[in-house]
Amino acid sequence: MKLPLIEGLIDRRILVNFQVDPEALAVFLPKAFRPRTVRRFGIAGICLIRLAEVRPRFVPRWLGLSSENAAHRIAVEWEQHGRLRQGVFIPRRDTSSQVASFLGGRFFPGLHHRADFAVEEDETRYKVRLGSRDGVTRLHVEGHVGTQISETSVFGSLREASDFFEHGSMGYSPAKDGDVLEGMELHTDDWRVEPLQVTRVESSFFDDTERFPAGSVRFDSALLMKRIQHQWHALPEVTAGGVFCSSVPG
Repeated sequence: MKLPLIEGLIDRRILVNFQVDPEALAVFLPKAFRPRTVRRFGIAGICLIRLAEVRPRFVPRWLGLSSENAAHRIAVEWEQHGRLRQGVFIPRRDTSSQVASFLGGRFFPGLHHRADFAVEEDETRYKVRLGSRDGVTRLHVEGHVGTQISETSVFGSLREASDFFEHGSMGYSPAKDGDVLEGMELHTDDWRVEPLQVTRVESSFFDDTERFPAGSVRFDSALLMKRIQHQWHALPEVTAGGVFCSSVPG
């Protein structure tokens, strides 16, 4: 697929992060990737993002799409043409948008499953619940803006956590036909995060003891981003065998 330059506004983005045994994460990864670790822990989580004004660059802003979205993410690294790369593998995407669900995997990378979102928020407090219409994904997160990163975090500071996620801006998702992975890279005009102190987190994915045996996963931290202009750039596809294409497909 040929992806035009997509731009828009990150109206609100919550990164809910977990510390995970790298061996437990490796089960979910395609051949090309391995878990990216911090102090021997793998990092995975859920990105809860409200997008606004999303459109190809040549389309007027007022025609852009708005939607609530969730992406399950695993921090990964890989070798590509002799260079070490860092990013995320996204095994599952959910969206409130019928348009995004239809276009995902057809006109821009990644399958997007329909989900219902319930959001309550003000300038300091956030509550996000979602349930996918196929019954696979359930999530409930509540928290408030804090002054420092969670004491449970493997990251030594907010700056360390911010750098980790900023440098992992490339994301790959399974394609519609399942034979390749499609990728996008996030570019932001002004990368800014603040700590979110979580008071409740429930996840049908990370709470599943068949996926993650007892002791292999625990909550790490959460970060908040607001009102940030961004762009999405297409990345070369990856084959099922772990081979990176040399250019973005057209």
